[in-house]
Amino acid sequence: MKKSLALTAVVLLCTACAPAASTTPVPATRTAAAASAPVSLSAGSGPQAPDGTVPATIGISWDQAGKDAAVDTALKAMTDFARPGVDDKQWANDLARWLTPQATADYSAVDPANVLATRVTGPATLAVDEANGYGVIAAVPTDAGTYTLQLLRTGPQAPWKVNRLTPPTS
Repeated sequence: MKKSLALTAVVLLCTACAPAASTTPVPATRTAAAASAPVSLSAGSGPQAPDGTVPATIGISWDQAGKDAAVDTALKAMTDFARPGVDDKQWANDLARWLTPQATADYSAVDPANVLATRVTGPATLAVDEANGYGVIAAVPTDAGTYTLQLLRTGPQAPWKVNRLTPPTS
């Protein structure tokens, strides 16, 4: 019975995401690669524009100021994160200023006593994808190992925000 319910749920999920069949002709003025078509930034696949083409950049070019700001945000976020002895409400409030709205919601339920790191031990380094100025991965060394932080921004002048803090693999 459980397998049957699980299979039904999977089928419903897959069909809910599938495009609906249409018999309505597409107007002649519509192009296949419209400017508003979504861009996929799935992990590991690299940036993909409509029709599978890889753009030269995705809206934001990298410069030293952007890299410096990303490093600064990664260090400050990790410094606020690596405080397992702080009251949970204070910890969450301090950390929230560096987080995306989704990460703020995700990390609000974390008990800081479960954080392995207690301090940052060196400078952050970036893994920059020159074609994607909206996101970057930072490696921040701590006394518990190197954490990986995913940082995002919404525009060239927008602040970097941490979307995910991943602990070191043991």
